[in-house]
Amino acid sequence: MFVSVIVTSYNYEKYIKDTIESVKNQTFDDWELIVIDDASEDMSVEIITKSAVSDRRVRTVVNDMNMGLEATLEKALKYASGKWIAVLESDDTWSPDYLAEKFKVILKNPDAAVIFNDVELVGNAGRMKFLAEENRRFLRSQKYPRNMFWDMNLQNRILTFSSVMIRKDLFDNVNWNTPSDRLLDWWLYIQMAYGNKFYYLDKKLTNWRIHSDSYINQKSSANCIMTNVLAMIEVFRKKPSFGLLLFILYTIPAFILVKLLKKIFLQSS
Repeated sequence: MFVSVIVTSYNYEKYIKDTIESVKNQTFDDWELIVIDDASEDMSVEIITKSAVSDRRVRTVVNDMNMGLEATLEKALKYASGKWIAVLESDDTWSPDYLAEKFKVILKNPDAAVIFNDVELVGNAGRMKFLAEENRRFLRSQKYPRNMFWDMNLQNRILTFSSVMIRKDLFDNVNWNTPSDRLLDWWLYIQMAYGNKFYYLDKKLTNWRIHSDSYINQKSSANCIMTNVLAMIEVFRKKPSFGLLLFILYTIPAFILVKLLKKIFLQSS
């Protein structure tokens, strides 16, 4: 199996059918789809089950209790047999050539370990239009494949999980204990970026749906700072080749900042 597509679902009955159908409609056919439902309270499981019955490449897993994104995604990976992992959020869709375009990149760039693409904003995008355009300009100015470790500092350059394909072995060496479930993707990317090359595909292959329940609308600045800082510290801790000076210059002030943030949160709660 070349690619395992993972969809984690929780109470998205409005969108989950379209999400699954967009995978089944791919022109590239060497894939399996693992849909893992995190104990939804709506009709999601029934909809997912019907899709699985009609296509043997679709596998359904249902959590007995709500586990959250981090634990659910980590669990889903245990069922994956593909060399590559493609994550698709349960309210997004792909263009029919999504996997085919990623496969072309892999053939031409075997050293690329993470491949991501541009997105089409769907729904009430608001401020995300500006962010997406600014991010697009930056990404287009770079050459790929490239190491994006420092590019990922301060800002997540991959706007949505639904636009990324990751070589499966990269998940073996990451710390999953994210300080924010809603920022799990950025937490993982920072760790993966050290020592691995990323490739940006300048094509809108993902339809990224923005709505009131979207994760992007529930991220706080404080959580973003804390996630960024702790992810960088995690890399420095594991990679002594960065050197003692770099560790001191970044990590010590970062620890102080995190402690201050935690103190503020505790006082305000």
